[in-house]
Amino acid sequence: EQDYDLEVDWQDLRFEEVKHIFSHRKWHIQIIAGRVTETQEYTDREDWIKEIKDVMFYSGEWIRLDAGLMSEEDALKAWMKRCSSPQVAELCKSCFENWDKFNMKKIPGVAEILKEEKEQGRKLYLLSNASMRLVPIWREVLPGSEYFDGIFYSAAFHCMKPQDIIYERFLKHFSLEAKDCFFIDDLTENIEGAKKAGLDGAVLPLPEASALRKILEEEKNA
Repeated sequence: EQDYDLEVDWQDLRFEEVKHIFSHRKWHIQIIAGRVTETQEYTDREDWIKEIKDVMFYSGEWIRLDAGLMSEEDALKAWMKRCSSPQVAELCKSCFENWDKFNMKKIPGVAEILKEEKEQGRKLYLLSNASMRLVPIWREVLPGSEYFDGIFYSAAFHCMKPQDIIYERFLKHFSLEAKDCFFIDDLTENIEGAKKAGLDGAVLPLPEASALRKILEEEKNA
């Protein structure tokens, strides 16, 4: 504040995280990913935070990254050009280069649930809309990563949820049958997309282990 003669309005803000989980009597498929939160690690200016979220995280380039249709270098160039000032552009660059270090939050209790499901003989898979950035580091950021039987990131297969084709390619890639799978996701449209591909599913209402456990129990008792 003193260095830049700013009057800062300090606020404690929290943004939601995204969690996706698959489960079934025979197969259990899990996805967990983070929502954009790390802008606040670099600035407390709400106008800059909003600008970067609009310019970068809510952009068409971000979608193309998740779909594997654009390089990180080209996306960053496009975002920095749209920023209102050099300061915001540099902040945008820092956020993008480090977002995976701040966004991927492990949910307490999820790893224990995965362990239990694995011990019951279920197979665990991860299916996520994500760029190639996460491919080499997914074991570091996902809870219970040692229990997964496979991962499927959208960018590597050039498709995204809720497109029908991503579920079809996922099933084919792991030699799974749709009738043996139960898809849990935090977004209704992704559940609807999965059902079009023949998978049953349910919406995870809260990013909590207790909500996941409740869905699994209901699915087992169905």
